[in-house]
Amino acid sequence: MAGMKRRKLLKRSLLLGTAGLVAGGGWWLHNGEDLAMLTIEQCQQRLRDLPLNRIKVVGEWNLAQVFNHLAQSIEYSMTGYPQHKSDAFKKYLGQHAFAVFTYRGRMAHDLAEAIPGAAPLADHNAEQALARLLQALTDFQNHPGDLQPHFAYGELTPQEYTWAHVMHVYNHLEAFEVV
Repeated sequence: MAGMKRRKLLKRSLLLGTAGLVAGGGWWLHNGEDLAMLTIEQCQQRLRDLPLNRIKVVGEWNLAQVFNHLAQSIEYSMTGYPQHKSDAFKKYLGQHAFAVFTYRGRMAHDLAEAIPGAAPLADHNAEQALARLLQALTDFQNHPGDLQPHFAYGELTPQEYTWAHVMHVYNHLEAFEVV
């Protein structure tokens, strides 16, 4: 009799635990931006509204390095990334990670990871770096040619690239503190 009660209790605990994981996972997946709000225009406005003289970046890079990193990523989507992850990485990890990011409307990645093979990040003059980033966003928006495969995600449509770039910018903005 006691064994049956323990099994029932164990089954209920497992069911409740599973339900909690599903609900928590659903909250995590939907805890992001509406994709319709991930536009170049809104991203540029958010960047223009930053109080540059009052921002402290939490992490390894300073403000100029962050802006230059973001600009590099956008520029490389038009000219080609210097190095790529393997095709297997792109197919099995990169594409799935990007699918989760777009489903969530939010990206999460190592904010100090440089683009493979990219030029070193200039670490001075945040105003110039921000101007470069804003110009890169405008150039991307007006790019007439084909876009290059992403180094980790592979082939992306222009809309997917827009989401990727805006989510990338917003992810880095999460490390900004206004002081």
